[in-house]
Amino acid sequence: MKSLRIATRKSPLALWQAQYVADRLHAEGITTELVPLVSGGDTDMRPIDGSRQIGVFTKRIQQALLDDQADVAVHSLKDLPTEVDPRLMVGAVPQREAIDDALVSEETWTLDQLPEASRVGTGSRRRAAQLLNRRPDLQILPIRGNVQTRLAKLRDGDFDAIILAEAGIVRLQMHELRRVCLSRDVMLPAPGQGALGIEVRTDDDHAIDAVSQLDHVPSHAAVLAERRMLAALHGGCLAPIAALAEISGGQIALCGTVLSNDGRQRIDKQSSVAFDQPSWRSSAEALADQVSEGLLGEGAAELIQQQR
Repeated sequence: MKSLRIATRKSPLALWQAQYVADRLHAEGITTELVPLVSGGDTDMRPIDGSRQIGVFTKRIQQALLDDQADVAVHSLKDLPTEVDPRLMVGAVPQREAIDDALVSEETWTLDQLPEASRVGTGSRRRAAQLLNRRPDLQILPIRGNVQTRLAKLRDGDFDAIILAEAGIVRLQMHELRRVCLSRDVMLPAPGQGALGIEVRTDDDHAIDAVSQLDHVPSHAAVLAERRMLAALHGGCLAPIAALAEISGGQIALCGTVLSNDGRQRIDKQSSVAFDQPSWRSSAEALADQVSEGLLGEGAAELIQQQR
């Protein structure tokens, strides 16, 4: 069997994720090689906002698949646009890691303990809006770069605190980093946060069969529901939209939130349906449709449009 070429960004976290997938495939008897690439999002340090296209971290990796420079692409699923290219598919979602966001500061402040008008760094509208919803006094400032670059800016005093995904901290084994995980009633995660998406070409049966061995159905179902909800809202990766699906007690539940950029307006919706593992895909899709229709019925489309 031929070796699978795995396309990845060159950042430390992206390389860790790709090596994790490579190690999992190796355990299944499949040889691999990494194909490190530089994405547009790695070189352009301008704030990610409505003036820039979505997919800045993923398009180069996807193009490597389409150009047959690679057989597999590994993404942080929260960065992968929901628009479907019929030539590509998410062939597997390994078991999801830590889902929450962490408030990182030299003083290990909680959100309530942050001094008034503190400078908090984040490149995410979702995070910024939810912070302002709870603490409208905060100064939310843009920050770019990999985890190490952001931490250096915090240590240099550019910010009083920054927000990082707990999954990235854990994957990079930065266990001693001073941080406080934000509760989900304060900070609901991005759709797909904490999960990896393993993408392949739809006509590559060898790659499809290989990566399917890494698929964790409960994780795949949860992120499918979150991403389908996001797609129905036409929010892309830029609008302040949060979602979390979880499976428990034979049910799959989904919470969805849409906010204004300043955090003053917020629409929440949640629902659940029976989770049948053999038909997990239809269960997740039905749930996503329920929640997205509920959000749209309460004015989510108009709120999203106002933020563009």
